[in-house]
Amino acid sequence: MVKIAVCGAAGRMGQRIIVAAKEAGCQISGALERPGHDLIGQDAGVIAGCGALGVAISDNLNTVVEGCDVLIDFTTPKVSLKNLEVCAIKKKAIVIGSTGFSPEERGFVKELAKDIPVVLAPNMSVGVNVCFKILKDVAKTLGDDFDVEIVELHHNKKKDSPSGTAVRMGEIVADALGRDYNKVANYHREGICGERTKEEIGMQTVRGGDIIGEHTVYFIGMGERIEISHKAMTRDMFSRGSVRAAKWVVNQKPGLYDMQDVLGLK
Repeated sequence: MVKIAVCGAAGRMGQRIIVAAKEAGCQISGALERPGHDLIGQDAGVIAGCGALGVAISDNLNTVVEGCDVLIDFTTPKVSLKNLEVCAIKKKAIVIGSTGFSPEERGFVKELAKDIPVVLAPNMSVGVNVCFKILKDVAKTLGDDFDVEIVELHHNKKKDSPSGTAVRMGEIVADALGRDYNKVANYHREGICGERTKEEIGMQTVRGGDIIGEHTVYFIGMGERIEISHKAMTRDMFSRGSVRAAKWVVNQKPGLYDMQDVLGLK
């Protein structure tokens, strides 16, 4: 039985991960929260609504990591990197679903992944990752004759923009078209900004209400348009995907993996 520890255990995502892990037959070995959180010491299962697990929510990172096979982390880049460092020291696997990493932070993750198996994915939904594969094939087939625009919608509490999923979609399309995403991504249009270039990939962001997550990639040609969309109805698909990744990564060699690896889509 895989022993899973959950970071951010009292948050919305953390609670759903605990439920998903229990349903998948895994052992919840630890539940981590930030120091000073009101629910420190409470039973993680009771807080998640799946019944008492005998696992108290803790603020001791070292103890929580020590007792697990794999840590699942959906927090922020800063917190995730700190957790990754401890996992690397203790030779524990980690699944990271945080978004908003800078290129330098991604490089740091890659370096530590030389010592432990790491799954880093901006979106752990099976459906989104199937979309990633489709986007690569579609972009290669359509080539430069179609303009590409990406629109993403999320709730008004989301801190990073555009979403990690939207960025990954842009990277996949750019790579398929032989472009450098960092050079062709266009995040802002206002006023007399000139005609659209053929190379650019538009990235548009919408924030409001309680939208869990919606992404659409538009391939727009002359007289026709292809739209590839994914809409998240609940957070459960992310939690189930993260547990699936956790069960998979504990059997892997040290290295940096993503959900394409987990799902066998590469």
